[in-house]
Amino acid sequence: MTVSVYATLVAASLVLLLGNRLLAWIPQLRAWTIPEPVAGGLVVALVLLALHAFAHFDVRFDTALQTPLMFTFFATIGLNAKLASLKQGGPVLVRFLAVVVGLLILQNVVGVGLALAFGIDPLYGLLGGSVSLAGGHGTGAAWGAVFTEHHGLQSATEAAIACATFGLVMGGILGGPVAQRLMKRLGSASAPADTETHAPDAYAFEEPRTEQATTPAAFIDTVMLIAFSLWVGELISDAIAGSAFELPTFVCVLFVAVLVSNGLAWAGKPVAAHAVALIANVSLALFLAMALMTLRLWDLAALALPVATILLAQTVMMVVYAFYVTFRAMGSDYDAVVLTAGHCGFGLGATPTAIANMQAVTARFGHSHLAFLIVPMVAAFFIDIANAIVIQLFLRLPVFH
Repeated sequence: MTVSVYATLVAASLVLLLGNRLLAWIPQLRAWTIPEPVAGGLVVALVLLALHAFAHFDVRFDTALQTPLMFTFFATIGLNAKLASLKQGGPVLVRFLAVVVGLLILQNVVGVGLALAFGIDPLYGLLGGSVSLAGGHGTGAAWGAVFTEHHGLQSATEAAIACATFGLVMGGILGGPVAQRLMKRLGSASAPADTETHAPDAYAFEEPRTEQATTPAAFIDTVMLIAFSLWVGELISDAIAGSAFELPTFVCVLFVAVLVSNGLAWAGKPVAAHAVALIANVSLALFLAMALMTLRLWDLAALALPVATILLAQTVMMVVYAFYVTFRAMGSDYDAVVLTAGHCGFGLGATPTAIANMQAVTARFGHSHLAFLIVPMVAAFFIDIANAIVIQLFLRLPVFH
């Protein structure tokens, strides 16, 4: 059964409503601060898995809107990025980036080490490491093609997509429980008291439930800036494809949006923050709902035992690293809790998962401006550059020759 693009959009909206109802009905989901798209999307994915396994009935959604929604989300990150604000968080940003790079290296050490222990091609270790986990579906598919073309690794792209799917699921599930445990360690006195109060200096993604007052003109201007960022970002991505400077399209979109936003601010015509916030949260919620409800969980079940073991080991390591490295290195305070939840999201999954994790935590415990300042830029931009360097360095090791 094939579902049209419009019906898929309706289904994604219903998934968000389902997630909202599930969190209202099941206290444990609220206690674990599971994001609404994750709760609703996984239920739908499990229903589709049951239909596939027991009724031999497959539902195929037309996900033509999924990539534009993702690019829109990254464009709003760029439009929301004020370089002056990033300068304020400079030392913390550098420290967080060092923590993130440390995880990239460990993911590949664990992946390659276990691959060698199982006697399989160590390239599978990279696919089950930072290539597909921190890298996500786009980076995983790109490197999978490289591994097949230049290293002769069969089904590398399929394995990369399956690993990235596993990471997306686990990244959305782990962030909340990890944050909850850390909050118990800190005690309730460490959390901000204004869990419901609107903060006038909040970032676009920080208050997804707050009504955003905007005008049609401001909304249209913002849509135009987002479309411009998508258009020029795609042109740049196509121009540098195959070169030493190749980057995923969403990174190019983000870069263009950053230049547009800060250029307009310098000219005294800042972007409409409320319109950016509205579009940011809508595109984020719909993208995550669509991504999770269309998961082919049976592809994960088909993973070879060694790769599945590598992914389970990566999950355990992410939790341990979050508790004993990310949280402590970032100051062992409330901001560190939210940063850690975000790190779980993009360390295993993707930037949208990280933002959803942080929104779920701050909606329950209070604001964390620092986390929403640092995580979007690190998770959406710096990590892809760092990951490309780390992967290239690992490929130069003797085990790959």
